Amino acid sequence: RAPRVRGARVDALKCARRAAVRSMVTTTTTHARIGGVIDVARVTEIAGSAALEVSKSVRMRGVEAPDVDKSYVARSLATDAIDADGLPLVYNKEAIQKYWDKQGGALQRRWAEFLSLSVPFLTKVATLSITGGAAELSKNDRALAKDARIIIEKLGPTYIKAGQMMSVRPDVLPQAALDELAILQDSVKPFETATAIQTIEEELGGALGEFFDEISEVPVAAASLAQVYRAKLKSTGEYVAVKVQRPQILDTVSKDLYVLRRAAEVYQGLIERFAPQQRTDYVALLNEWAVGFYTELDFLNEAANQQRLKDLLTGENVKDIYVPEVKHEYCTRRILVTEWIDGVKLSECPPEEIRDLVGIGQECFLVQLLQVGFFHSDPHPGNLMKMNDPTKGKLALLDFGLVASIQQDDMDTMVNSIIHLANKDYPSLVDDFIDLKILPTDCDRAKVVPLMDKALSPYVKGGGAKKYEAELKRMYNMDGSLSSTAGGFQAMTQDLLTVLNDIPFSIPPYFALLGRAVVTLEGIALLGNPDYKLVMEAYPFVARKLLREDRPAAQRALQEVLYASTQGGGSILQGQRLAVMLNSAMGIVARSEDVFVDLETLPEDAASLEQSLKYLMQPEAASLRNLLEREAETAADLLLRQSIRKGVTRIFAQLPKPPAWLPFASSLPNPQDISGPVLLPVSGSSTPVPTFASPAHVLELAAPKLSREEELFAISLGDLAAGLVGKDAATVLTGDAFLEPEAVAALFLSIVSTGELPIGNSPEIRSLAANARDSLRTVTPEGEDAEEQSIDDLLAAVQALSPKDRKVLQDTTSRVVRRVYEKFCARLVPLTGGAPVATSGVDVAPAMSR
Repeated sequence: RAPRVRGARVDALKCARRAAVRSMVTTTTTHARIGGVIDVARVTEIAGSAALEVSKSVRMRGVEAPDVDKSYVARSLATDAIDADGLPLVYNKEAIQKYWDKQGGALQRRWAEFLSLSVPFLTKVATLSITGGAAELSKNDRALAKDARIIIEKLGPTYIKAGQMMSVRPDVLPQAALDELAILQDSVKPFETATAIQTIEEELGGALGEFFDEISEVPVAAASLAQVYRAKLKSTGEYVAVKVQRPQILDTVSKDLYVLRRAAEVYQGLIERFAPQQRTDYVALLNEWAVGFYTELDFLNEAANQQRLKDLLTGENVKDIYVPEVKHEYCTRRILVTEWIDGVKLSECPPEEIRDLVGIGQECFLVQLLQVGFFHSDPHPGNLMKMNDPTKGKLALLDFGLVASIQQDDMDTMVNSIIHLANKDYPSLVDDFIDLKILPTDCDRAKVVPLMDKALSPYVKGGGAKKYEAELKRMYNMDGSLSSTAGGFQAMTQDLLTVLNDIPFSIPPYFALLGRAVVTLEGIALLGNPDYKLVMEAYPFVARKLLREDRPAAQRALQEVLYASTQGGGSILQGQRLAVMLNSAMGIVARSEDVFVDLETLPEDAASLEQSLKYLMQPEAASLRNLLEREAETAADLLLRQSIRKGVTRIFAQLPKPPAWLPFASSLPNPQDISGPVLLPVSGSSTPVPTFASPAHVLELAAPKLSREEELFAISLGDLAAGLVGKDAATVLTGDAFLEPEAVAALFLSIVSTGELPIGNSPEIRSLAANARDSLRTVTPEGEDAEEQSIDDLLAAVQALSPKDRKVLQDTTSRVVRRVYEKFCARLVPLTGGAPVATSGVDVAPAMSR
């Protein structure tokens, strides 16, 4: 009985929470932010009381330092080194906990300082919202923005970093707030240069002049954690950037680490109180950000990150991106010396330049995130610079203090999720979210899928938070009137309640780092293009990745996109989807009316056959080429069997039959059943093997009858061939040459007209062949105009290939022909007596059984 009682209590609590939230959704005052729907005062009262109660609970049980055993932050190996105050130079949970235990009073003062600055400001915002709504907030936006910026500066480095991140989100914050937060980018108050020089000399173990011929009198940039000087190396005469850590910053950050941890505990308590179904560990989520922030103070770790990422991007041949060289011999935990870069911050460039450069930055980020699994997690505007000297690159990437690592399985799942999201395949996206540990395996798919559509579709359409909000209002029919807004908000609230109570989602810890990077990059992109669509812009990269890689996970993802289900439960390659993916990889994405990728329609500006064939021969398309090679083998063998059966059947059907009036005419044996001597091929030998068998027996072995699924597959192959190489070639490939000999003649003349055959060496003969072919094709048997001669386009595309690409095509074709021949011979082994032929590990099952 105990489990039932507990379950009843949980259900009762859920009902109570639903009722409590619904009680807040009342039409009380037109001064509320959302059309007079929410009683803000009541919400504030409930939230304030709960926050106070949870905060007391957290204080009583204490706060532990974040654990980093499962952290994704790239950091140095653990060390016991500590500074004069006892703080570890490299993040160490035990050492920080020991330091906190000695700093009880100081930590409480820091927490009190945080509350004393933030609570009055939040109260002021809430008051303005309650009394005057959006109009009053807008009226006071500049004063509020200035107050917020001053508070952030007073709170120090941790909060300045957060403000810098949000300073590039025009879709989230009003312009007044952006203007104030932008001040945080470069206007952080610098510390004295004399202090910086003292730090340099202490860290390098000698006088400044021993290492530098000159150094700027004032810092060229002052940030929350450090400031940068321009200096000239004594040893080489090179100009370098010298990054010097702020004094006492480790102590400040360690206290902020406590504040963040405590705030996370409070928030976690509120979530557990109001939405216990949610499984996100917000403490672990915040830990990633906090540990990463502490790790940024280890400049040796930053130097190692910078060098590694420089090497990785070079190895991936990422274009137009430059990572400055690290001068390792001058780097310490508190000093970082790198190559000097002249340029302009990306966010300060004109919108048209931002649009051009964002594509470069986006490609670089996707390589880091989805290709090498080692990504820059702090790409704020000061860390992306348009270079004055484009010979090294167009965009410089700076500041590698916060870098994260991701495992291959997670990268594969992220690729799948982008494909499914862009294709609006939400049922498959549920599986991705389960693999990413966002959703549990037992989630209610019937509830999740429609809510995914409502929550994610507006984001895919792009434009940032403001357009997301507008799209949500459109989806919920909130046209601005009080009645429609109330009804729409109630529907939205019901969906929100479903999420909070019935869908136990969670956010993985590494999303704290990934989200930070995405928020910043998307914000910069929106400055150049207010309609920027991150998911859709990433689709070509993902398409190229799938076409290039031959790892099993990538192959499975590619097959999922390219294949459609059959009635028999199998799947079949779709030529149209193949063409769409090829175009997507080349940056030409076919979009449906609602912005999503349309896998069934080619874009209007689709690549030509010549362009597609050339791309297919490149190393970038190796994965697709391997897949198509296997498909070509299966398809060629199937068409060969069909052609043989059709041809043999028609040959015997056209043999003269004895007159019916002859005696015993009806009892004469069928010619196909008469055994006789026959020569059959054997794999690995140019000499055929003699044997004694009937034509019917040979036919059944050499070309077994097609199953129903195989017949349907053959029909689709015929349609695909007709669209790709023309009707004449398709007629020959499907075994109908005996019925349409003119198609064989037209195909032969087309090949002669290209000069590919020895008899076509003469221009006159090629011209004669082309004229004769055109005469044959002037009118189809049905009397309609002939279709476009795509066989000519294919032959022209082959001729346009470079010698290297033609060699790739020839090698691929040779392998397919050899394997089909080996399979043909293998079926004849019962008659020839040869040994069974291996198929080189290739899956010879028909494509539709996959």
